[in-house]
Amino acid sequence: MSASSEMPYFVKPSVNLSPEEKATAYDQAYAAIIATIGDEADDTMKMATINCLLKTFLPYYYWVGFYLVRNGRLVVGPYQGTLGCLYIDFGRGVCGTVAATGRTKIVGNTHALEQGKEHIACDPNSRSEIVLPVRRADGSLLGVFDVDSSVEDSFDEIDQQWLERILSIFG
Repeated sequence: MSASSEMPYFVKPSVNLSPEEKATAYDQAYAAIIATIGDEADDTMKMATINCLLKTFLPYYYWVGFYLVRNGRLVVGPYQGTLGCLYIDFGRGVCGTVAATGRTKIVGNTHALEQGKEHIACDPNSRSEIVLPVRRADGSLLGVFDVDSSVEDSFDEIDQQWLERILSIFG
């Protein structure tokens, strides 16, 4: 399937926030996530709720979702946005690299990366992204959490710190 550069009718263009606005939005999103999830044990429900609430509170989130480890590669899990890549091999693209290394990666301009190897262009409207490993309580890799923006340089240490805090609910 070939991706179009035309933005889908159901997706708004990303809008970056100042550091102060970003911290406030994450604080509100985190409170909503904790209030909604409570002591829920079902990972799929938690993932869907996290996606929904983060996309609601953070206007630069163009695509948000999880890729889960299945049979030695990543498969698309719960997400919100345009069509995601269905399968990603470990070590391929940003998500596959994070899965292989276990380290968060922030990319300011995805179009500057080598396409097909360093970045997989599921949607050409995605211009920047952050990908974090998601770990279970035993430390094993559940998958990765991927957020894309249609604006360059949307993600920074504020995103990383808040997302690490949010994703710790799986651990």
